[in-house]
Amino acid sequence: MTEHKSGFVAIVGRPNVGKSTLLNRIVGQKIAIMSDKAQTTRNKIQGVYTTPEAQVVFIDTPGIHKPRHRLGDYMVEMAYSALREVDAIMFMVSADQKRGRGDDFILERLSKQEVPVYLVINKIDTIHPDELLAIIDDYRKIMDFKEIIPISATEGNNVEHLLDTIVDQMDEGPQYFPDDQITDHPEYFIVSELIREKVLSLTRDEVPHSVAVVTETMKRDENDKVRIQATIIVERTSQKGIIIGKGGKMLKNIGTQARKDIETLLADKVYLELWVKVQRDWRDKQTYLKDYGYRKDDY
Repeated sequence: MTEHKSGFVAIVGRPNVGKSTLLNRIVGQKIAIMSDKAQTTRNKIQGVYTTPEAQVVFIDTPGIHKPRHRLGDYMVEMAYSALREVDAIMFMVSADQKRGRGDDFILERLSKQEVPVYLVINKIDTIHPDELLAIIDDYRKIMDFKEIIPISATEGNNVEHLLDTIVDQMDEGPQYFPDDQITDHPEYFIVSELIREKVLSLTRDEVPHSVAVVTETMKRDENDKVRIQATIIVERTSQKGIIIGKGGKMLKNIGTQARKDIETLLADKVYLELWVKVQRDWRDKQTYLKDYGYRKDDY
């Protein structure tokens, strides 16, 4: 009988290199939200990849950046904490961005890790193939990686090879999750994240980083729909006005787009109710961070 392999892999890198896009492609469903705004991912998101021969749990981490408030501290600590509990690390960079001080900062930390580190060069579909060799050579001079694998998480190029390589080098181990489970996060958490994704994509620059979403209730109603009540939290009254929009138009738009993704996630009809609440400077107050799902004991 063939041995069963399993393990945990952290995906780390600067903000906006495509970590969440890759995780969603690996599990075949949206469990991590995506946006072109930096620091979209705030928690560790675990995606479970299962085949008959193996199970690998991939941990998408917040982009490592210089923190400016307590929420930023939480996000960076969350990313680093993932390194302490894995069997391998995928350091992800973007082919269309030059190596910068942020990358060097992460590489310095990774050089001290005792587990294999894979360099994953994402977004190869955005550059000319000739440019790829120079990028590989540049990173190779800095660190001795287990392997260097160029991919396009959006297009799916070479992702299968990446997965085969990771699985092949995993040790023998048990299956941690059932065959059909793709994440360890409760539905409440993913629903909140899907709503926050729509706020990120639809509102102006001053709003996104100040937003938290809490799913208050999820229950089936008399019409056999899943009735969800959620609160969008912002830091200032002006931001509340932007999210509600003229005549409630923006909030309705956020709700309509989020509901479609939530219905796909739950494979069910959904009735979504949204409220907006102002909580001044919540990102710098430990009590509110804890209330909104950013707990220190997570790492």
